[in-house]
Amino acid sequence: MMISSAKQLRSAGVIGINERNEGLIGRFNHRKAIRLVDDKTITKTLANDAGIPTPALFGTATNVSDCRKITGMIDPDRGAVIKPAHGSQGKGIMILLRQTCPRRPEWERNGGAPIAEHDISFHTTNVMSGMFSLGGEPDTAMVEERIEFDKVFDSICYGGVPDIRIVALKGVPIAAMLRLPTRESDGKANLHQGGVGVGIHIPTGVTRGAMQHGRRITAHPDTDGILNGVAIPGWREMLEMAAKSYEVTGLGYLGVDIVLDRGKGPMLLELNARPGLAIQIANGEGLRHRVQAVSEMDTMALGVDGRIKLSLEICGQ
Repeated sequence: MMISSAKQLRSAGVIGINERNEGLIGRFNHRKAIRLVDDKTITKTLANDAGIPTPALFGTATNVSDCRKITGMIDPDRGAVIKPAHGSQGKGIMILLRQTCPRRPEWERNGGAPIAEHDISFHTTNVMSGMFSLGGEPDTAMVEERIEFDKVFDSICYGGVPDIRIVALKGVPIAAMLRLPTRESDGKANLHQGGVGVGIHIPTGVTRGAMQHGRRITAHPDTDGILNGVAIPGWREMLEMAAKSYEVTGLGYLGVDIVLDRGKGPMLLELNARPGLAIQIANGEGLRHRVQAVSEMDTMALGVDGRIKLSLEICGQ
């Protein structure tokens, strides 16, 4: 049943912010484990060691000397993504598509606007200063491979790269959504900045329902593409990545963010120890009954395949 009113949301077992903070983050996520995912460079190392594919890391900048070399880390033909290692909510991410003028030098930003080398260096300096980091502490700027998204999203995406968020409880995927960039979000797949969240039916990997700014929508605001009924390629592999992340981090309540590259398939973008609750609105379904079904179980003993089997059972009810 799709939910459209606040009354229906409450009666359908929607989890609120206090319940999330105390009953999920506070109960299942230890501080030491949270540090592993708050630093994206550590997350990438852990994932690669566990055989989970991630976008390539071209380099990092931690001081002024590194900052002067930043454009030398960028692929001139495929561009790159510059982002803070301790960032959140898409803040501080700069997407560069390609080098347009080697002699100036100049690059093309996501959306088509040009940007000069000194402006890229200035942005990197801001990242390192902690302007976009959790707590405002000095940060590391990461220069990462830019993903070329799968063509299945062509009609429902504007500008940037869409991603898939899977929320897992004790390694059991309990909810999923596709996050789509918009003109308003400046080509970033971030709901706080105006991106679109599209619910995904976990047993099938097919989209169902969508929202923007908490309001239900049926088509992408920029492309008019229909958001329901899109089958996500590589869905089983994505579920495996989400289930395996529990063993990698030890975090019981976890948001697993995955991108789908047209040539390389699913790749882990980052892990989030404090995933939000808008995923319930996107799916039109609360999470309480799924949380209750999983929270008391010894899911680590089930292994990856066992946790996915449990996910398909509880999400198919």
